[in-house]
Amino acid sequence: MTTKEEEGVYSHGTVPATGILLTNLGTPDAPTAEALRRYLGEFLWDPRVVEIPRPLWWLILHGVILRTRPAKSAEAYQKVWTDEGSPLLVYARRQKEALQRALAERFAGPVEVALGMRYGRPSIAHALQQLKQAHCQRIAVLPLYPQYSGATTASSFDGVVGELKRWRWLPELRMVNHYHDDSGYVQSLASSVREYWAENGSTDLLFFSFHGMPKRTLLAGDPYHCHCQKTARLVAEALQLSTEQWRVVFQSRFGREEWLRPYADETLASLPKEGVKRVDVICPGFSADCLETLEEMAMQNRDTFRDAGGEQYRYIPALNDRADHITALADLIMRHVQGWPEVESTESAQDIARALGQSRERALGMGAER
Repeated sequence: MTTKEEEGVYSHGTVPATGILLTNLGTPDAPTAEALRRYLGEFLWDPRVVEIPRPLWWLILHGVILRTRPAKSAEAYQKVWTDEGSPLLVYARRQKEALQRALAERFAGPVEVALGMRYGRPSIAHALQQLKQAHCQRIAVLPLYPQYSGATTASSFDGVVGELKRWRWLPELRMVNHYHDDSGYVQSLASSVREYWAENGSTDLLFFSFHGMPKRTLLAGDPYHCHCQKTARLVAEALQLSTEQWRVVFQSRFGREEWLRPYADETLASLPKEGVKRVDVICPGFSADCLETLEEMAMQNRDTFRDAGGEQYRYIPALNDRADHITALADLIMRHVQGWPEVESTESAQDIARALGQSRERALGMGAER
């Protein structure tokens, strides 16, 4: 139900705008056990993330996990935390600012970009309120997960709908489901690898590491595994790699059940025995560097590979706020907002202002408040 505070007052003289909501997973407020306990409590309670009956999962989460995991996770975050804060949030803000500039140049009318995290702050609800204050009557939602998964993309949509349930006047809404095979995204990934190799030399094997998901999600119909495979294949083709020069693996598994295979850590430990001594790793499923890329892949798995006899292990950074990445995202957004007035309006600013003024005068004549 809409609350009194959230209804607001409609003004007939308001210039409508298009809103772009960028979403990502989220991050704790600080690299401390207390902050991680709050963050993990919200993250792991999401039924999209952990599909276990709630009463049983509540006992496991609060009786075991939130008593032990926060301190360990805080230690990991401390290794990658920057002076500006969490790497994910730092890069996400840069992406948001760069997209604001890029889209402002392309839109015929007002456009506002906001950033909302599914867990932690700034929240999706907070970002939507920002777009509401900017008079956005049309909103496009872009979850920064190239490969669709119920645990990520669908959960972001849950967060959006959960907030909009409280609004009286709902905006026109469009949601980007995935972009795992988008040509701009694929070419940005390929370019990042080419540039890295041009500066640092090539390698024996290119590793495509994606975040893991329980195997049962694949069996239940989640397309994530297929999306990951296609992304890797398209990038490998763009780089003209043979099948022996690249592999797909999955990282970050949690718990005892089987997850998507092959596992990144186990594969890296076995490669030196196969004669593979040099490996480069890229994580195409992460639009921005974060704990899983900077601590798990760039540090933990580097040690795993070297301890097994590997000689050279290099992590190629995520796309972050690269210019070609921002262009690819802007292109993607423009394709999804076609037909909206702010995108391709043929009216001048003076014409729009005149029409709004006339609308306001008619409303006042009918008894509307100033």
